[in-house]
Amino acid sequence: MTIQTLAAVARSPEEPFELVEMDLLPPLANEVRVKIKATGICHTDIAVKEQSFALPLPMVLGHEGAGVVEEVGGAITHVKVGDHVVLCGDSCGHCSNCHQGLPFYCKEFVERNLTGERVDGSSCLVCNGEPMRGRFVGQSSFSTNVIASAPGVIKVPKDLPLELLGPLGCGLTTGVGTVMNALKPNPGSSIAIFGAGTVGLSAAMGARLAGCEKIIVIDVNPSRLEMAMEIGATAIVNAQEEDVVENIQSITGGGANYSVECTGVPEVVIQAVNCLTPPGWCAQVGVTPSGITVPLEMDQVVFGRGIRGVVMGEANVQNFVPYLAELFRAGRLPYDRFVKFYDFADINQAVHDSAGTGEVIKPILRMP
Repeated sequence: MTIQTLAAVARSPEEPFELVEMDLLPPLANEVRVKIKATGICHTDIAVKEQSFALPLPMVLGHEGAGVVEEVGGAITHVKVGDHVVLCGDSCGHCSNCHQGLPFYCKEFVERNLTGERVDGSSCLVCNGEPMRGRFVGQSSFSTNVIASAPGVIKVPKDLPLELLGPLGCGLTTGVGTVMNALKPNPGSSIAIFGAGTVGLSAAMGARLAGCEKIIVIDVNPSRLEMAMEIGATAIVNAQEEDVVENIQSITGGGANYSVECTGVPEVVIQAVNCLTPPGWCAQVGVTPSGITVPLEMDQVVFGRGIRGVVMGEANVQNFVPYLAELFRAGRLPYDRFVKFYDFADINQAVHDSAGTGEVIKPILRMP
């Protein structure tokens, strides 16, 4: 049955998000309809709207949704009506990377998550009689109701606060997973984390869980650096006031064993490699603007230093998101300290407060 949904449409970099009533079509066999309780706002949502990450607009964005299952397609067996779920991205489930438990390296990732359409070219959203691009990262959670693909619908316990759980589906999985799944640091090692947003702070919490001895967080915002110390960093560096590489080398006695680059700023990418001791690995998580080339001094790389991209913490989200939920329950993943809630109608204010002024780290939209 077709239902009405209220969605925030991104039309252009200049125009604010516009709340629009539109039709949501019924789920297909491998899809689930979810009533969204709350959704986080991620930097990638803003990058798409601003077109520094150029995808076709208009589109309904949002990819940190949490809600309640209201309808399931005929092929769905892992969730049922009434279940509480966190939403992640779509994957094919049959390519070699999916079989290795790496759904975010799915060979159909772009078609399934970034076009705004199903793989058959159809849309589940209809606005004024015309298809509206949705399905962003398998969900388009800037909407009161969504159709999500089965691989990204993850059951979570009902006794946890659902409105807080959406960021587990992207920011927390990316940060914690990059450290624990991709870098896999040895206990007692050192790590430098560039950027104290949601992903960077999550990486710091992941480093603490992994047993890193020295956890250095770098940013230019003093309040974010203060938050980093509260949630597990052992040292901070203000990049506007100090020589970043020199400070990291001093703190670690020669360089960090690992680094995580969360900003996507080319100059910072270079610092994240140069701060490493040989051998050392940098995980590149931040999305750089399209077409950017980052020059690396080969003398820095040849002696055992390296950089590799990491998507969504290389997590098998069906297992990893519930694991994070239990860490949150146990007080070992206190990301609620840097969350601020907004009504859905205030989405543009939430974007301003996070991407504009930087005063809010993780905005979460509460749905009506």
